[in-house]
Amino acid sequence: MTERPVTQFGPDFPFAHDDWIRHPSGLGAIPTDSHGASVAVIGAGLSGLVAAYELMKLGLRPILFESGQLGGRLRSQPFEGADDVVAELGGMRFPVSGTGFYHYADLLGLETKPFPNPLTEAAGSTVIDLEGETFYAKSLGDLPSVFQEVAKAYDEALESGANYSALKQAIRTRDKARIKEIWNPIVQAWDERTFYDFVTSSPAFQRLSFRHREVFGQVGFGTGGWDSDFPNSMLEILRVNVTECDDRQRFFVGGVERLPQGLWRRAPDRMVHWPKGTSLQSLNGGALRPGASAIRRLPDGKVAVRDRWGREDVFDAVIATCQSWLLTTAIDTEESLFSQKLWMALDRTRYMQSSKTFVMVDRPFWKDVDPRTGRDAMSMTLTDRLTRGTYLFDNGPDRPGVICLTYSWMSDALKMLPLPVERRVELALSALEKIYPGLDIAGHVLGDPITVSWEDDPNFLGAFKGALPGHYRYNHRMYGHFMQENLPPSERGIFLAGDDISWTPAWAEGAVQTALNAVWGVMTHLGGRSHADNPGPGDAYPEWGPVALPD
Repeated sequence: MTERPVTQFGPDFPFAHDDWIRHPSGLGAIPTDSHGASVAVIGAGLSGLVAAYELMKLGLRPILFESGQLGGRLRSQPFEGADDVVAELGGMRFPVSGTGFYHYADLLGLETKPFPNPLTEAAGSTVIDLEGETFYAKSLGDLPSVFQEVAKAYDEALESGANYSALKQAIRTRDKARIKEIWNPIVQAWDERTFYDFVTSSPAFQRLSFRHREVFGQVGFGTGGWDSDFPNSMLEILRVNVTECDDRQRFFVGGVERLPQGLWRRAPDRMVHWPKGTSLQSLNGGALRPGASAIRRLPDGKVAVRDRWGREDVFDAVIATCQSWLLTTAIDTEESLFSQKLWMALDRTRYMQSSKTFVMVDRPFWKDVDPRTGRDAMSMTLTDRLTRGTYLFDNGPDRPGVICLTYSWMSDALKMLPLPVERRVELALSALEKIYPGLDIAGHVLGDPITVSWEDDPNFLGAFKGALPGHYRYNHRMYGHFMQENLPPSERGIFLAGDDISWTPAWAEGAVQTALNAVWGVMTHLGGRSHADNPGPGDAYPEWGPVALPD
């Protein structure tokens, strides 16, 4: 019998969102007198579009507000003049454990391929360059023993510190009771402790040298180095590990932005109230509304949303999927819409910086064999130099390739922040020249480079949430806000969604799951309910919701 795969099922709230959206009965139903009711969806990123798509299928009219670009951080920028050759400025690697996310990718028939992460077959070869020493490898076994010792130590640390195998097996088999039995005590033990604390206090790493911990921070295993996450809450890292977010990742041929664009234009096969052929695009008059500038409650309990050009419309409910800081800095949000404890959580959210710089090249020249060494001319590269991670994308032997010259986080990303794109490329090429002396990367470059610094984008102010120790309670307040039965009327009818509301920030599955939570919230707010044979997240939440820590 084939073993079930690990999916992003919990661990904080073990509810099968993927099963819920695939069930033949559908998500639920709303009373017919609510058909056509308007719901404002603030933000046309993945979470906003998933929520809007499912609300439309229920017979509601979602109106999408967007201050930037459709797709949000699923942003695929094409290189000029090249068909389907893109730079993935936001999300670019998607673990197969994100089964809710892949439900929508499969619905649209999008093609994916294995992502060229270090030491994977898709990468071909990997070069690790630390402190001026360069190591070439096809697999972990090709590297010096220190790297293997680090990998083994982290495996042991997870096992001894988090009952890792048992928790992973419970997630694999979707054993909700066993997941909670293991996970809830971990939350209580590790909420206020950092990732670095977990590593350094583990017996496995205590037996090793500082050099081993340094290597782990610089290189890590899976997608690369972990040092930018060292100050983060260990709970955040454990969720990534145990749900295999950092494993078996894929990228989208032609760009992941095809997914949000596809949801915007797709007419569902089954839909209530609206005529066949209706899409989000058609319901919105063919275009997105401008960004929201104000949200306020009206005396009749409905909510008014004003856009940046002053048009104000009234809605029966609102879903806010924008970056949480924007509710205080960019959108004049009436304070009474949220409790002060929730405002505290929204304002205390901490975002991580991230920078990428891409070039298009004439062909995948890195596959050329260096006659001096018999090795690939260039490899997927991890280094302590300012490039940190360099990724190679092969679009075929007769098509231009793409190199992500540098993918960096936090302080390494801030080094790039004030620099123009040309200078970023120069610095990256200079660093790579030291690793690959004599290799003329610049001689293969076509067109103009593409770069991004997410902290410089006024619609995001950072790449994604990175919870600090002690932030569990804040995350719990935000994630559970879709459960509104016990809220005062002044706080009902506005819902939060997005990956920064989820327990797994930076991963598309978190955006999808919180969008579906919000859909359930809107449905019940308007008098609807889930079908008896397909209960929704709010039906399961009282029994299986996240453990509450005392204030």
